[in-house]
Amino acid sequence: MKESLQQQNKEEGLLTETKILPTHIAIIMDGNRRWAKNKNLPSMLGHREGVQSLKKITRYASDIGIKYLTVYAFSTENWNRKKDEVDFLMFLIREAIQNEFEEMHKNNVKLNVIGFYKELPTPLPDVLDEAMNKTKNNTGLNLQVAINYGSRAEIIYAVKEVAKKVIAKEVELDNITPELLTEYLLTKNIPDPDLLIRTGGEQRISNYLLWQSAYSEFYSTNALWPSFDAKELDKAIDEFNKRQRRYGL
Repeated sequence: MKESLQQQNKEEGLLTETKILPTHIAIIMDGNRRWAKNKNLPSMLGHREGVQSLKKITRYASDIGIKYLTVYAFSTENWNRKKDEVDFLMFLIREAIQNEFEEMHKNNVKLNVIGFYKELPTPLPDVLDEAMNKTKNNTGLNLQVAINYGSRAEIIYAVKEVAKKVIAKEVELDNITPELLTEYLLTKNIPDPDLLIRTGGEQRISNYLLWQSAYSEFYSTNALWPSFDAKELDKAIDEFNKRQRRYGL
């Protein structure tokens, strides 16, 4: 199946041997509700269609050799949405893990959840822990799903952890470095994103990977997330190949 998908991608012109692939792509999946509204459908159906887009993009990213893919599924600010929508999103996350897990595991994808997911309603934390534990030895695409994630909360958490070390006299104040703080971020074992994509046409980061995306290339597309497919991702990668990454030099 994987070989046939690769052949299909080649026939569609999606794979280019001379293309430089980002090691890590991060995506703000925006536009589910607008997609549904444009079609006169309930917003819940937009979220459900968004799950299908994630499935397709995960499969494609794995197929072309992306090492890390991080997606923004539910932010710390999303709790402010209407209760019925939040409840549905919690249900949808659990359903997606349960329905898509076997295929993901079969395709050697390693799942990692970043965010304060232990605060999610039961039994979701246990479901996520089980999925992460079962895929921890997989060696293919590293898929990070940010759930109950907010970058400011993450940075505050890291600062508090470092402060504890200072109080315990395990770390000298003058020895606090960016590298040290990075060790206490929720993404501590994950390289920083090379390419940060936002769908839906917005031009803001929305409290997503603020520390990690300091030198990421930002790409915005008007495509709403349920309409974002392999060709759209390929456009973003093409644009990435046109950029010169200077890192402040």
